[in-house]
Amino acid sequence: MNMSVHFDPELMRRYDREGPRYTSYPTAIQFRDLPADCYATAATSSAGARDGSPLSLYVHIPFCQSPCFYCGCNKIVTRQIQLADPYLARLFTEISLRSAYFEANREVEQLHLGGGTPTFLSADRLRSLIDMLDRYFRLSNASTRDYSIEIDPRTVDETYVRSLADLGFNRISIGVQDFDPPVQEAINRVQPVELVQRILDAARANGFGSINFDLIYGLPLQTLSGFGTTLDRVLAMRPDRLAVYGYAHMPHVFKAQRQLVQTQLPNASTRLALLQLAVNKLTGAGYEYIGMDHFALPTDGLAQAQRAGSLHRSFQGYTTHASRDLVSFGVSAIGQIGALYIQNHKAMRDYEDAIDGGALPSLRGVTMTVDDVLRKDVIQQIMCHGTVDIGATEARYGIEFDAYFEAELPRISSLQADGLVHRDVARIDLTPRGRLLMRNVAMAFDRYRPWEQGTGDQAQGDGGRADPGQAPMSRAI
Repeated sequence: MNMSVHFDPELMRRYDREGPRYTSYPTAIQFRDLPADCYATAATSSAGARDGSPLSLYVHIPFCQSPCFYCGCNKIVTRQIQLADPYLARLFTEISLRSAYFEANREVEQLHLGGGTPTFLSADRLRSLIDMLDRYFRLSNASTRDYSIEIDPRTVDETYVRSLADLGFNRISIGVQDFDPPVQEAINRVQPVELVQRILDAARANGFGSINFDLIYGLPLQTLSGFGTTLDRVLAMRPDRLAVYGYAHMPHVFKAQRQLVQTQLPNASTRLALLQLAVNKLTGAGYEYIGMDHFALPTDGLAQAQRAGSLHRSFQGYTTHASRDLVSFGVSAIGQIGALYIQNHKAMRDYEDAIDGGALPSLRGVTMTVDDVLRKDVIQQIMCHGTVDIGATEARYGIEFDAYFEAELPRISSLQADGLVHRDVARIDLTPRGRLLMRNVAMAFDRYRPWEQGTGDQAQGDGGRADPGQAPMSRAI
């Protein structure tokens, strides 16, 4: 199919509504209290347990040295690094508790550390964490592994980057956000271009095969000229991947955002123009649009997986490792074991009390129904590949597509009339205009969300950018 992308400002305005990011289906809004034995049941009955397939691990490190005023992550701000030690001790206990549910021969193909700022931890503390994971799980040495960590470039130097490579990490994500000094001052994240370049050079020198930059548009004092300069500097650095997020201003939810001056935020038309500028510059420079906020060079694993039809979307975002049980550790972290999604306590005190009582610190989740599994598959096809293969879906689930999705057909017709999709007997394909609005197409198959035909309107969500375990609601632009 045609994987090109076309920015249509009129369509983007019409469909600018809040909606899920579909890092899961059902989304976290549907999570509820679960039976005490649900984790054991899921771990023994998942397909991965039956065939001994590899695992994915996620570890949440909630600490940061200073607050970034735009941030919506689950975090604790402190400059006292030793305050992480009690958390690490409990994290080690959780690792040992959860490991008992999985066969020791299941290799860990994918590992991701998020936060907060994982590089808040000293190199010695980080090594202790990796050693503990390796003690209870089978960490991989294979060149195909995907071991990634989020980096605040203000917290690392070349020696630290080398230590990450020594620990087995082969992919990093660097928080850039914007290079414009007034914007950096406004969001309390001052980091010169030269600092980011130095960390990027160190990562390349130490063999990191895939380097991602995070950018944010819609921040205070951003202008087309200033953000254009940031994009030009980023393109000169040529990271393998880019995530370009839209800032969600929700000061009633995230206290740090109350430090921002609301009148300095770009208006709706400027915000839309900032996104259009990013899309045009990145695709014009040879980056492929993967989906949602993500772009990658044709040589990067994400782009290769999309072309091969093996791209997957999970709580870690877009990933090249599909259909893996995801074992997650730490406060607020969400995992998936078979048909079970399960989230840890969000409050640190509750997390600590559970661990100290010898229990898994799980708070809530959901077990997917047969209908959920089917709809998740359809949504994954849209979010990862920009198409729904009707015949293959019918064969996998023993359904007649139009009969099963009878209630959704008018929504698809409305999307087709607006030029977001093309439908024939074999497929539903996103058009180049529709690819930037793939979430709106996916929502047509989401039975948990209301839909107003022809407008793209959905119920308001709880917004904001959060850690990979949060599956937040956010606006299309």
